[in-house]
Amino acid sequence: MKPRIPTPSTPQDWLEEIARGYNGAKETVPFAKLLGRKLEEKDFLQLAPLVCLKFRGLPKKFEKQATEAALSSYVAMESHNPEVLSKPHNAFAFAYLASHYGLDLVTEDEVAKVMDFIAVEQDQFAEKIAEFRSK
Repeated sequence: MKPRIPTPSTPQDWLEEIARGYNGAKETVPFAKLLGRKLEEKDFLQLAPLVCLKFRGLPKKFEKQATEAALSSYVAMESHNPEVLSKPHNAFAFAYLASHYGLDLVTEDEVAKVMDFIAVEQDQFAEKIAEFRSK
């Protein structure tokens, strides 16, 4: 499958895109309240597959595939390396990348490389999230 919008080419570009996506997920909180649901930051990872589809310009018909990849990868990672997912923005990043992986848009090595970069650049990641939130 070829997305209408190409994937980022560097870990830095991924970090910035994921920060924008995280803020997009955060913007849905008021709408969840209107629907009688409580949406907290720890729940944002559930929105990662939808953000993936949006950012790649892919139709909703791929939602199930992206969601299954994100959630199954999350469960596997949580049982083997839970500290990676202890922060909501890291959990979102992992689910977002796993969604891409499940759609064959990135390789497992690319996911690992970007997650390693995000782990090292936690301060920058938090700054980007705050920067995009203020725009």
